[in-house]
Amino acid sequence: MRVFLAGATGAIGRRLVPLLLGAGHAVVGTTRSEQKSAALRDAGVEPVVVDVFDAPALTRAVSNADPDVVIHQLTDLPPGLDPAQMAAGTKRNARMRSEGTQNLVTAMLNCGATRLVAQSIAWMYAPGTKPHAEGDPLDLNAQGTRAITVAGVVALERLVVSSAPIDGIVLRYGRLYGPGTGTGSPGDAPTLHVDAAASAALLAMGEASSGIYNIADAGEYLSIEKARRVLNFDPGFRIEQHPESHII
Repeated sequence: MRVFLAGATGAIGRRLVPLLLGAGHAVVGTTRSEQKSAALRDAGVEPVVVDVFDAPALTRAVSNADPDVVIHQLTDLPPGLDPAQMAAGTKRNARMRSEGTQNLVTAMLNCGATRLVAQSIAWMYAPGTKPHAEGDPLDLNAQGTRAITVAGVVALERLVVSSAPIDGIVLRYGRLYGPGTGTGSPGDAPTLHVDAAASAALLAMGEASSGIYNIADAGEYLSIEKARRVLNFDPGFRIEQHPESHII
């Protein structure tokens, strides 16, 4: 298949690229940096330098790519999740989830692409009985910066699953660890290795039904049974098991 990977040089995008190419897919990958486009090209990706907030340019990019599947791995957080920059980063990331996702969905509708896999997060559930399943309510009564994040998540997920005829899948990822994430070991639950996150996006490209899936390590906070059953998701997946993979 032909894949449009929005956020190809991010933490998950870098690990996803070799999985997509190894599975025989042709990949068009976005970056906001001319410098990073060379690394994408060297890895076998057709690079596109585009800002998701430039709606006309994004529509042209998606149309030119003519994808079978669009994968949304866009974030806008500070390097290393620097605490001093997180307040501003939270607002930027919420805008990425709302306005950025809207622009991506509009671009898909304009060019007729109908399969979308999008990154969300799995720690925005309202307090309640655990483990949380996908049907549990989100924390709509949150305050402060958490409220900003919840609003962005709600906007993204609504756009992905309710923009017919787009067939949308939302992956609610746990807190990432592993290469390129700034931490090598699990932190506060729910957690998720970046390679397992990338693998879930690849699995979601298949024939699975649209909807929302918890994607995380097994634990008390989340139920990941739906992802195991429907996507064949394995939280233990690691790219090191596939040494032929080339990481950008």
